[in-house]
Amino acid sequence: MPRQNGKNGILEVVELFKIVVLGRKVLHTAHEVKTARKAFLRLKSFFENERKYPELAALVQDIRQTNGQEAIVLTNGGSVEFVARSRGSGRGFTVDDLVLDEAQELSDEQLEALLPTTSAAPSGDPQIIMTGTPPPPHADGAPFKRMRASGVEGKDKRLSWHEWSPERVPDPSDRDGLLEAAAETNPALGLRLQMQVVEDELAQMSFAGFMRERCGAWDSDALGGVIDFPRWLGLAIPAEGAPSDGARAYAVKFSADGERVGVAVGVQVEGAPCHVEALGVRPASDGVAGLVAWLAERARSAAVILVDGKAGAGDMVASLLAAGVPKRRVRLVSTDEAITAHAGFLRAINEGDLTHLAQPGLDSQVRVAGKRKIGNAGGWGWQSVTPGADVTALDAVTLARHGAATAKKRTSDDGSVVIL
Repeated sequence: MPRQNGKNGILEVVELFKIVVLGRKVLHTAHEVKTARKAFLRLKSFFENERKYPELAALVQDIRQTNGQEAIVLTNGGSVEFVARSRGSGRGFTVDDLVLDEAQELSDEQLEALLPTTSAAPSGDPQIIMTGTPPPPHADGAPFKRMRASGVEGKDKRLSWHEWSPERVPDPSDRDGLLEAAAETNPALGLRLQMQVVEDELAQMSFAGFMRERCGAWDSDALGGVIDFPRWLGLAIPAEGAPSDGARAYAVKFSADGERVGVAVGVQVEGAPCHVEALGVRPASDGVAGLVAWLAERARSAAVILVDGKAGAGDMVASLLAAGVPKRRVRLVSTDEAITAHAGFLRAINEGDLTHLAQPGLDSQVRVAGKRKIGNAGGWGWQSVTPGADVTALDAVTLARHGAATAKKRTSDDGSVVIL
């Protein structure tokens, strides 16, 4: 959840219950020494207030306060130790529960040093808890991103994921919408957080910073992906605002495993951002005869029909030609063209030179889009960072944008514009 909403207060309640009631051993870790020590001092205060909490004070066997070795040890066998994370932190510990606070800063190297602490949990039932905010652009946070991706996917029955983030990202100029997003995603607003302070943050922070820090929106690499998701959502336009004329390109993309085929359209009006729409993804096993007929009807108004994918692309092109589509208007996508298309698509998003419809299926693919290597010269294409997720529709709109944006035009003898 966003910052200053009481995540540490939740951890205090959980840790107190675990060590006092259940007698479990807990290792609390944080990114920095000062944060780990602050958590220790807050929890320690419960056990040192003998007048207010005599039953807790009576349980104390030892409280270690040496910097870097802070711990609370109870007579019932329960304990909680506090450490700052490093490559070697956690070695020598054996605990029931591992708490990873500030998980947005957690690296794989640190996690790999800490996870074995629960391998021989005395209770035989270890638990790992991560708390944090969406990782900022230059943070590591790879384990947190993977955990979030798994939580969003919802297939891991051993994972409980709770997230406070906006359903949709408002336009950067929509002040009321941004404040509404903050109200939706900050459960402490009106209690320990004041709206006036949030308004001050909105006035001083960048759009991306406000959405991430105050509204809990995940940035471009929130799932290990590369597209700035809030920025992508900000490029959506209503259907009635989509261009009806201009250079039009269709793209057909077969998934790498050949099981799915996606279709998209791109429209480029001179002097305006290129507009793209996903037209659907269907199982390739259903056949493509209907798709071929549909595209053949529209070929006359199309600048180009691009077809990509090792499985099925060649047959698709042959079928289109057989259906009467002129050879000059259909082509297979080469490796170099695919590389150019993907780089251009990402640039267009970053520069605001793109519009699209608000299509939940396409949005979900954008959210999990990472990079896969293409060729040997640093080229890349899309690949989902979430196991089992699909990016076929995203690939299709990427190619459709490229086809429309690079369409050549000439003027015929009668002065009309002809798309080549």
